[in-house]
Amino acid sequence: MIKFFKNFRKDEDGAVTVDWVVLTAAVVGLGIAGVSTVSTGIGTAATAISADLATDTATAAAQSN
Repeated sequence: MIKFFKNFRKDEDGAVTVDWVVLTAAVVGLGIAGVSTVSTGIGTAATAISADLATDTATAAAQSN
């Protein structure tokens, strides 16, 4: 039984998998943090662009008549 535990302690096959899981979780977390940081600004910009386009369309329609 002691030999089994010594071999288990020396075995490093699963360590790479744990590293990749931790790195993947960190990348996903950073991506979510980045999206949440800019989402308010993007929403505000989209609203402003939509309002400008609506105003320009109304102005162009009024000028063509």
